[in-house]
Amino acid sequence: MYHKVRPAIDSAIVPEQGTTKGGQPLSYNRAPAPDLAPWIGRLYVTKVAAPADYTLQCGLFNDTAFLRIQLAGLWEAETAGGRIEAGNAAMFCGPQSHRMPIRVTGSFISVGLAFRPGACTALRGPRVGEHLDRLASTDLVGIPSDRILAMLEPDAEPEEWLHALEAMMRKRIEHMGAPLPDPISARFEDISYRDPAMSIADAAAACGVERRKLERVVNRDFGLAPKQVLRRARALDMASFLRGVADKDEADEMALRYYDESHLIHEFTELFGISPRQFAQTPQPILTLSLESRQARRLEALHRLEPGQTRPWE
Repeated sequence: MYHKVRPAIDSAIVPEQGTTKGGQPLSYNRAPAPDLAPWIGRLYVTKVAAPADYTLQCGLFNDTAFLRIQLAGLWEAETAGGRIEAGNAAMFCGPQSHRMPIRVTGSFISVGLAFRPGACTALRGPRVGEHLDRLASTDLVGIPSDRILAMLEPDAEPEEWLHALEAMMRKRIEHMGAPLPDPISARFEDISYRDPAMSIADAAAACGVERRKLERVVNRDFGLAPKQVLRRARALDMASFLRGVADKDEADEMALRYYDESHLIHEFTELFGISPRQFAQTPQPILTLSLESRQARRLEALHRLEPGQTRPWE
């Protein structure tokens, strides 16, 4: 299914962290330090060079809340609360229920981290359900944007930026008494990576709770109902395959999560706004960067890839 569609490339941009075998852009992304792993799923740095007057139209579709710091580039996003424009800023990004249109003008640098489901609840942060499909200055969630920007020296190396974010999070976790996220959310996150076609009844049994409790916890920590979380997860996996940033050995397994091709087209179009074939044939550099980071996190979480190991698409 779509095996012969080569994902399109935006030739106007130059990703400074290199490209995949198929020419898709890469970020520098890695797992957090082990002591932060219960709360943080991924850290990343993206640096892309582009003509000053070039506007890249793309999108974002993330399954967890993010802290995103824009160090260069003029960004616009069509959110559930309306259009947001930002230059250099630190933003809290809620999880998304569908693709969010994004535009960025000129070269851009983005640094950030992905929160694991339940981390915001454990750390008494924002309720992710209230930030679904929304972006907000970190000022509104208790971390002044100016303070975060001041931590990141413009000319620093990517690892220096990520170490600074880890130090900030470590301090907050220690201040909060190191509360762990709900283990039910961690188990359900694993299910979303391992088998997003699983029924909710089976997922509840695998998590060792009644269905109603699973629904309460998932709604609180993921911002969506369990069925929507799993539906989104299989669409993101398929999108990763279509963009060439998934393990090709899983292609058939990903396709079999859908009843047939019409089911895939209908569900994918509803979440991404275009058909799978159109998605592959249209450059999606920003979205591809986030999909690649998620797939690396997913394969490491499932112990199919070791941290630092060469990824199948590299």
